[in-house]
Amino acid sequence: MKKTIIIKGIKGNDFKIDPNDKLSVKIAMLFEGHCTIGVYEAIKKYGYTEQRYYQLLKEYNKKGSEGIRDKKRGSNKRPVRNKEITNQIIRHRFLDTEASTEVRSQKLKQNGYNVSVRSVERTITEYGLQKKLINLTLKKKKKIK
Repeated sequence: MKKTIIIKGIKGNDFKIDPNDKLSVKIAMLFEGHCTIGVYEAIKKYGYTEQRYYQLLKEYNKKGSEGIRDKKRGSNKRPVRNKEITNQIIRHRFLDTEASTEVRSQKLKQNGYNVSVRSVERTITEYGLQKKLINLTLKKKKKIK
C-alpha cells in the first residue's frame, strides 16, 4: 500500500493526499514542482520522470485538470467483428466449405457487412474452422497404396 502524500503547510497544517487519487497526485506534483520544492525534488517525491512532468505541465496549461486526467486506454473505434458478423462468417464457412476467405469476404460485403478478408481469416482461425490437414494426408496415403 502506498503512503499518504503530505505537502507541508504553514503552522503545522499539512495537506494530505490519497496516493490512489491520480489527478490530485499529478496536480500536487505540478504545484510543488512549480511553486515550492522545485521540479527535481517533486519528480523524485512523486516518482515521475522529468519528461512526464513537463508533458503533464504542458497539458495542464492547455486544458487544465481535464488535460491531465487519466483517459481510457485502447482504441476508440467500435470493433468490426461483432456477434452478428461473426455468426455470418461462421455461417458462410459451413454453407460453402470450398470457398476461400476472399470469396467469403466478398459475399459478406454483398450482403451489406463491411468485413475485411483478414477479419474473416481471424474469425475462422479463432473458432478452429480451418480445413483439417489430417484428412488430406490420409487420402494421399490411401492413393499411394
